[in-house]
Amino acid sequence: MIDADRRTAWAPGRVNLIGDHTDYAGGLVLPMAIDLGTTFTLRPGGTVLTVTSGQRQPLKLDVPVRKGLAAHLAGLEPAWGRYVAAMAVELGATTGGRGELTTTLPVGAGLSSSSSLEVATALALGYVGQPLELARLAQRAERAASGVQGGIMDQLVIAAGRSGHGLLIDCATERYRHVPIPPEVEVWVAHSGVSRRLSSSGYSERRDATERAARLIGPLPTASAEAIESLEDPVLRRRARHVRSECDRVEVFAAALAAGDSAAAGAAMVASHNSLRDDFDVSVPALDTLVESLCERPDVFGARLTGAGFGGCVVALARAGSDLGDAAARVWRVRPSDGARLIDAP
Repeated sequence: MIDADRRTAWAPGRVNLIGDHTDYAGGLVLPMAIDLGTTFTLRPGGTVLTVTSGQRQPLKLDVPVRKGLAAHLAGLEPAWGRYVAAMAVELGATTGGRGELTTTLPVGAGLSSSSSLEVATALALGYVGQPLELARLAQRAERAASGVQGGIMDQLVIAAGRSGHGLLIDCATERYRHVPIPPEVEVWVAHSGVSRRLSSSGYSERRDATERAARLIGPLPTASAEAIESLEDPVLRRRARHVRSECDRVEVFAAALAAGDSAAAGAAMVASHNSLRDDFDVSVPALDTLVESLCERPDVFGARLTGAGFGGCVVALARAGSDLGDAAARVWRVRPSDGARLIDAP
């Protein structure tokens, strides 16, 4: 039953099946919205936005958010409130209210808890529109709140996900299509035990190197092998090689899913992990060990680190009916979910 005085929004997290560090290079990615997510319940009214989240320090904002705060979001406490405040700025919100946040997403695991929070916030604050525009708003909010110049992948799959499907995105054009996940496979996520934060990782350095390579030889997703090998700096050469080869692997993976070839899809995932480890230098020993142990199992087709790396999670493609619950201390079987939506509204 709808409560006329309450607006409840839910936004999923996401796991990237393949295609990492290609989004900001204008390449291909294939993430999947998952059945873990963020719920934001708001009773709108007044000119103050107060949001609670468990036992943590509550957020209190004057609405509209004053320009001075918008320019200094990095100093706002609590830290999670920066994403709420940034979205309020992007929306130009003029009405506050009393809100409550809950989540089933593990923070720091690479499952995009921050983007899930941003998108849920937008819907709770009254956003109405198309998924792509919602994703663009959330991307801007993420950049303002975190200082990390990330691509649009996370926000777009969270806004536009479809149950039973992954989302193939061309980040150069922002065009996307839904890719069915065959019922013969399941997706599992296992935490490496190493948490990571993009703001304190080498993410910005990797992006800078990627952009420098592109300035020298043109867009990396379509660069020729000869152009990549012509780069004199060996680091730039490896970064560019990863982006180009990863875009190819995304296409191979999508075609394998469509053909029901789970072994080929898994092999593309393993090759992706190796490239992220060797050419992009974003893996860590705990991720490598977890990928190796998963791939030794007869019911696992392939596995790779997922997200930006530097810790976080591994994603595995397994035979339906498998049980990977003993793969790590924290393991989740995740199902492809619909995108963000209002659960109830006035």
